[in-house]
This record gives sequence, C-alpha cells and structure tokens, in this order.
Amino acid sequence: MTLKRASMSALVVATLCVAATSAEAQAPYYAVPSWDQTLPASTRFIVLSNMSSAAVLDRETGLVWERVPGSGTFPWLDAQASCNVKSVGNRKGWRLPTVQELASLVDPSIPFPGPTLPPGNPFQNWQSNVYWSSTTLASDSSQAWFVLFSNGVVYHDFKDILRLVWCVRGGQGVDPQ
Repeated sequence: MTLKRASMSALVVATLCVAATSAEAQAPYYAVPSWDQTLPASTRFIVLSNMSSAAVLDRETGLVWERVPGSGTFPWLDAQASCNVKSVGNRKGWRLPTVQELASLVDPSIPFPGPTLPPGNPFQNWQSNVYWSSTTLASDSSQAWFVLFSNGVVYHDFKDILRLVWCVRGGQGVDPQ
C-alpha cells in the first residue's frame, strides 16, 4: 500500500506541475512587466477582452490604459478628477498617469512629425496632441508636466491651461516630483 500511495502522490504532483506550466503558457495577461524590456507593439499591447475591449495592457510597464482616451480638454485639477470618477470596461480605479508613465508610451525612434505612439498600437481615437500627467513641477506647484504626442516632447505648463486626458490603472500612482 505504501508504494501505491507514493506513486499516487507523485502522479498528483506531476499533474499539478503540468497544469501550472500550461496555465502560465496560456496567460499572456500576466507577464511580468519590466521597464528595461522593449517589445514590438504587436506583443507589447494586449486589448483586454475581460474589460469589454475598452482597455489595453502594456506588457512593458504592467499599466492598463484606456483604449480610447477622452476627447475633451481640461485644466489639470479637472483632468485629475475626470480620471478619478471614470468607469472604463465596467471598472473604476482610474487615475491620471505620472509623467514617466505617460512618456513610456512614446516611441523615440519615430522621427518628427510623428505621431510618436509605436506603429501597430491598438489605441483608438487618440490625438497627436498634449496630454496632462499627474506630476507637478517641483520648482513651481502652479505647473504640471505633460507629453506632446506629435513629437514626444515632455515639458510643463500652467495647470489652468486646457489639455487632453489619458487615464491609466495600476502602477504606483504616485507623484514622484
């Protein structure tokens, strides 16, 4: 009997290992993000069907972006609020991205005049224009950083200026400045 139990236990462990390996191989959503990896847009971005295809996972950063950013412009404070109350893919928990997160969408290899999102990306109706980040300028709290997607410029402006908003979920969500 002892040999039979040992064989059965070994079989159960082997089955669990194979099942775990198969589950990992079929789960591209959960790839470990690494800011030092560079993936082509075709494998970098995954449209999330479990969020009604309204959101996109960036496998390089682990962030989830709106697939269709809003088309309205807001001063910085209202931009923050618009993300905080947003529901995308039947999910709450959205926020304005930090300047580093927003700039991570820029492909610097694309020459002027852009647009600077990686070719083949799945985003829809985004504009090659200026989007607010959540990051306040350290030397002047009346200004915040933005990203201009027509040429990839990262700069700052006064918070009362109207800019576009592109909301994100996940990540640290802190204003590091």
